[in-house]
Amino acid sequence: MADWQGIVAALIFVAVIVSIVAEWVDLTVAAFLGALLLIGLNILTLPEAINYIARSHGTLGLFFGVMVLVRSFQPTQIFEYLGTQIVFFAKGKGKRLLLAIVGITTVICSVLPNATTVMLLAPLLPPIAAELGIDFVPLLILMVFVANSAGLLTLVGDPATFIVGEGINMTFTEYLMRLSLGGAIAVGVIIVMLPWLFRKTWQKELADLSHLPHPQINHPRVLAIGGVIIAFVLTFFVIGDSLPVKLSPAAVALFGAGLALLLAHKSKIDTVPHILRDVDWSTLIFFMSVFVLIGGLEKTGVIANISTLLAAVLGKNIFFGSLMLLVVVAAISSVIPNIPLVVAMMPLLKKYLIQVGLLGSEVLSPDFTGPYPPEVLPLFYAMMFGATLGGNGTLVGASANIVAAGVAELNGRKITFHRFLQYGLPVASAQVLALGIFITLRFLIWT
Repeated sequence: MADWQGIVAALIFVAVIVSIVAEWVDLTVAAFLGALLLIGLNILTLPEAINYIARSHGTLGLFFGVMVLVRSFQPTQIFEYLGTQIVFFAKGKGKRLLLAIVGITTVICSVLPNATTVMLLAPLLPPIAAELGIDFVPLLILMVFVANSAGLLTLVGDPATFIVGEGINMTFTEYLMRLSLGGAIAVGVIIVMLPWLFRKTWQKELADLSHLPHPQINHPRVLAIGGVIIAFVLTFFVIGDSLPVKLSPAAVALFGAGLALLLAHKSKIDTVPHILRDVDWSTLIFFMSVFVLIGGLEKTGVIANISTLLAAVLGKNIFFGSLMLLVVVAAISSVIPNIPLVVAMMPLLKKYLIQVGLLGSEVLSPDFTGPYPPEVLPLFYAMMFGATLGGNGTLVGASANIVAAGVAELNGRKITFHRFLQYGLPVASAQVLALGIFITLRFLIWT
């Protein structure tokens, strides 16, 4: 691969990120044009670009399936109904509403991917905010923070967490024993910051709830059947990988979407073209484009060169390397979606450990199922925490963030990069500091 191609691929990637951060163009347009430039300059061929997208077919399939599933049941007004019920549960108090959002999101994100949780719950927040007379954007941002953080409670709570755990052959139980406390700490940091970070909403009180609308559920029979479909999807999200014939979360979501489309069509509550028209295509195109941009960096050797640099800087210093990775990966993850970042970082980190003699080359084989030396694991834990919590820093840092931005636009508002940063920077910084202390005490000093 010619050196100029690596330089150009890196420059295109940086230009896309700068364009998004500076809000010069829409983030989907910036990423899409960047991916097309790689193809137009023959740094990647079209089949190669499609192959890099195909590597992340599970992520894309999961997003699309849940988007269709949620949209199919909108005519029942179930989201508006639940929104009102949450307001009444909060008794008009903003602090109770914020804590309710934290609680429900944390519970669901312990077993479902965070982006999936945001897809299911985010449509509830605009009607809730409208009834309380508050801005729904901070509520969406809070949900994203909690979803990204609670994803660290279990191995399946965040796609990036799962990618790292699978990459080092970690079981579900092992994750609970070693790392779940880190997720609890991350959520705890958010709770502590609520009164300061979301001051206006925290102090909001609505004494008279009699004026609030009381939307009724439409098509109750259809909704009852839909409930069975959603229960099926949630159940197989959890147990699908343990079946004799494995069902991935993406396959389950797509199957559920197909059933939901069939139900909507046969019951005539909506048409299939209307449902598919309202899918958040911009989010899907953004992620496909980012996978192509990362592919350009991988093909041109940029990622391999970074692993060599890591070996030169870190040597065999696991203590320093773990803390540095936590901070550096968190910073990178704040501007690069964490799923493609982790996909790129796993082979990079393994190659670094091979270069310094801490791992054998057999770990690069897809068939390797052996254990990793305990002394190198803090590096992978730090990368996992950094990639997940760094996603709270900026609008483009995690898939859940992009999903929430799409929900906001569908409801007539835009979450700008700078507005998200006002909330995200203090939260991500505090969480990285707290998890740095956790990693230091739990894995680098006591063990």
